[in-house]
Amino acid sequence: MATILGIESTCDETAAAVVVDGRRVLSSVVATQVDLHAKYRGVVPEIASRAHIENILPVLREAIDKASIALDAVDAVAVTHRPGLIGSLLIGVTAAKTLAWSLDKPLIGVDHVHAHLYSVSLDSGLNPQLPAIGLAISGGHTALYLVRDFLDVRLVGTTIDDAVGEAYDKVAAILGLGYPGGPIIDRLAAEGDPAAVKFPRTMLGRESLDFSFSGLKTAVLYQVRGFQGRQHPVESVSEQRRKDVAASFQAACIDVLTRKLKRALGRFKARSVLVGGGVSANRGLRAALRSFPVPVHFPAMTYCTDNAAMSAGLADLYYRERRFAELHLDAITHSQFQLEAP
Repeated sequence: MATILGIESTCDETAAAVVVDGRRVLSSVVATQVDLHAKYRGVVPEIASRAHIENILPVLREAIDKASIALDAVDAVAVTHRPGLIGSLLIGVTAAKTLAWSLDKPLIGVDHVHAHLYSVSLDSGLNPQLPAIGLAISGGHTALYLVRDFLDVRLVGTTIDDAVGEAYDKVAAILGLGYPGGPIIDRLAAEGDPAAVKFPRTMLGRESLDFSFSGLKTAVLYQVRGFQGRQHPVESVSEQRRKDVAASFQAACIDVLTRKLKRALGRFKARSVLVGGGVSANRGLRAALRSFPVPVHFPAMTYCTDNAAMSAGLADLYYRERRFAELHLDAITHSQFQLEAP
């Protein structure tokens, strides 16, 4: 039964966690940077990396203290070393390598998106029926995976432009709302009419498992601001109209996600669905998937957004197989999963 210390710094969250046996979370500490980036309506890489430098040691100390263990009691140090912002990644990877070397413990590198899929197992006894379709949805990722087991994962579909979480943030900006946009749109959508505006559903062909949200984002812009030559200030949009646009936008996103999931289920004869990433917290999506034809598993709300517990949990599987990294482990901006040609 291994005790893994995990570190996460792929984007704008500095996180550390201690996980036992891949599932039992002793501590999970996250230092958010939302307030730093809110005025820019998106993550500024230079600001993010500087904040990681300030936060990494306090977060690590708090995670160890909350777990009530000695630092040298951990069996391995895990870090999400890909994909992400290079400046942010370097802080977490450097901290992990330094700890692993100083403690003479194994180092384990994991893929951030892979860890999001694993997050459904944290603090649970879940053993999903396999093969499963994994859906990773966040501000940086929208992708489908065939999960034969948690160490046998293949990318089968991805976005060709915006990630769905990015689209939420941009639509929130169009509507004059705050950042991050996902929770705000989800809340407004519950009070709006999802049929008020017939937004496009981009399916990219009858067999495609890829995604596209740029056209939907542009359609929202035209609805709110008007077409060229008929510009309307966002301040002129009524509160109820914003709710209706939010509800209609969310309905279009959920429709695309669920239809693509059903395509993937049929193609690969999958027996369950695993959903991870920040958008997995979306209440509208969770409600829509309650009546899905196979079991759909979501992470606990606390593990939807970026955290280190998911990385430490996944790393336990690597630990059992002695799949350790060298101390020259690199920070890499792209995922280990590459889309295979059909």
